[in-house]
Amino acid sequence: MAQNFQTDDIVCVLIKGQPLIGRLVSFKGNKAVLMFGGHRRDQEVPLRDLVPCGQLSNSRHRAALPTPEQVQTIALSSRICAEAWWLLVSDASDDEVLPTLSLADLTDLLVGQPDLTALAAVWSWVNGPQTWFRLRRDRTLQARPLREIRQQRLQQRRERLKQAHDNHQLALLHEPVALTQQRRGLLDPVWSNRLDQLLELHHDPETVLEEEPALGLLRLLGLPPDRRALKTWLVARDLLDPHQPSSLRGSVWSGPFAEGGPETVEQLLSHAGDICAGDDTRVDLTAQRVYTLDDAATREIDDGLALEPGKGGPWIWVHIADPARLIKPHSPLDLEARRRATSLYLADGVLPMLPLELATDGLSLRAGQRCPALSVGVLLDDDGAIVDSRCQRSWVQPRYRLTYEDGDELIELAPPGDEDLAQLSSLLKRRFDWRQRRGAINFDRPEGRFRRGDSGPELQVIDPSPARVMVSEAMLLMGAVVAEIGRREGLALPYRSQPPVQLPTEQELAEIPEGPARDAAIKRCLSRGLQGTKPMPHFSLGLDAYVQATSPIRRYADLLAHRQLIAWMEQQPVLEEPELRELLDELEDPLRQSIQISREDQRHWQQVWLEQHREQVWSVQFLRWLRPQDRLALVHVPDLAMDLVGHSDGAEPSPGQLLTMTVVHVDPDEGSLKLRFQ
Repeated sequence: MAQNFQTDDIVCVLIKGQPLIGRLVSFKGNKAVLMFGGHRRDQEVPLRDLVPCGQLSNSRHRAALPTPEQVQTIALSSRICAEAWWLLVSDASDDEVLPTLSLADLTDLLVGQPDLTALAAVWSWVNGPQTWFRLRRDRTLQARPLREIRQQRLQQRRERLKQAHDNHQLALLHEPVALTQQRRGLLDPVWSNRLDQLLELHHDPETVLEEEPALGLLRLLGLPPDRRALKTWLVARDLLDPHQPSSLRGSVWSGPFAEGGPETVEQLLSHAGDICAGDDTRVDLTAQRVYTLDDAATREIDDGLALEPGKGGPWIWVHIADPARLIKPHSPLDLEARRRATSLYLADGVLPMLPLELATDGLSLRAGQRCPALSVGVLLDDDGAIVDSRCQRSWVQPRYRLTYEDGDELIELAPPGDEDLAQLSSLLKRRFDWRQRRGAINFDRPEGRFRRGDSGPELQVIDPSPARVMVSEAMLLMGAVVAEIGRREGLALPYRSQPPVQLPTEQELAEIPEGPARDAAIKRCLSRGLQGTKPMPHFSLGLDAYVQATSPIRRYADLLAHRQLIAWMEQQPVLEEPELRELLDELEDPLRQSIQISREDQRHWQQVWLEQHREQVWSVQFLRWLRPQDRLALVHVPDLAMDLVGHSDGAEPSPGQLLTMTVVHVDPDEGSLKLRFQ
């Protein structure tokens, strides 16, 4: 290569994309040392990268090399460039190979003064966005054929349109306003997919934002590789609810119903008044005075209570909504309910197992409406044991839609002509005492829970009021009756059980103050509840067998229990244990996931609450050590009616001892909380 060039030759070169001309000073192996005009230092360049300039180079022109400022003084006219190109191609046919020329020749053609400044200007123009000439591999220049220029211009037009389109898409995204469904519809699939990728980046803590491809995506939108900045950007455009549990995303509750859409719901509601299978065997109990009691915000009304005089004493009736009447096994809605397993209750509302339009209308026990139900009647003896019971499908007509506060008032006042609730409360208190004598464990304490309000978290403290205790005991009573039917008839049901454990001795408990600390000592000993297809004792309930069957609108296992009971009553085939076990196994994952999501949700709002009250000093009660070596303790916060975990400083506290709690650090965005107890 060195034989093609000599010292003092003028050559063209591209250095880091910048077109320059230089004087060849010397050779170093397969490299040449070049001198440039202006203040640029000499530089070694591979010989293969040098482009000869033509006759100007061969004459070893001794004029001074131009500076960048001098080169910029020469502006090439677009008209002259086009005329020069046309002069070279006008007489050539489409198939003819066009002649080549040197840079000096092209400079003479375009400028008419082939000095070094003009040469540098043309070399810069050749390597710019012009479409007329191309540099060949042999380092000569050639005019482009007309067809190629047309293709290039078409491509450039496409690129300009694409750039304009991308700029418009970016403008939509740069505005810090909510990306409504309508606005997002203005995005093409590529940009819409980029939004999804941004959400994936946020939800995947393992992704390194400082590396590709994440970095390129963030740079495209003008975002720094910072998770907090990304979250702020997503929240500002309503693409992310900052308070939504991360574990909710991608779960079965995160999207619309995959099966059984609005048309299915509308069809079922339209047929709710028709005669369905089994309706002819229902017992008419519409004359009973049925009460439904729930929180004011509850929309799925799945249980009601009634009192009925009878031989041997008053009968307690527990009426449960009968969704099995409309939701058939293996139907689209049934498959969706099985996939979800349960309704998920979060601080800002419910994500239902069944569509709310159906659950709150055709499936609920609505006041003043004739509703299908699965009803259990129970007669208790003076000690609270079950003397007699019956279970049947029925028609009921709830008369009163009460809140728990309404129920508490009726129980306390027992107004003349409306004493049923007061009597029901007394009967179910008798049942409660019976379970207590059998070893049932009751934690009769307020429970705090956060709800999402318009201005942030709202603390709701649920007290175990008479109405709540009455309804809870009625549900347990029905569960005991259903379990006894299953045990007696050899019926596979989703039984709930709990293995017996060794509790602290009376003396050990006496040393702990009564209240949350003593409850914590007992809870620590209890085993997890189990679910199986055979009846087994439930230790903390004090029952020989128990089946949850009171929330079939909200729990799929309860719906399975209903179907088994209905099939047994109507002498139809029932699920055998292996079949039921397989269905229950399917429910384990979504049930476990629902607990995880609910806990994360409450933990987040707890942190938001504490952030708003971080300057407050709280009085807490020490419960027990979780990790003594790390001074990690569990305490009860009476003002919040909940237990919290933090670090205890100072002396060794004992269970029940009062401490003060301060918030050392809290960041709901990061999900971090550090408390100190003293």
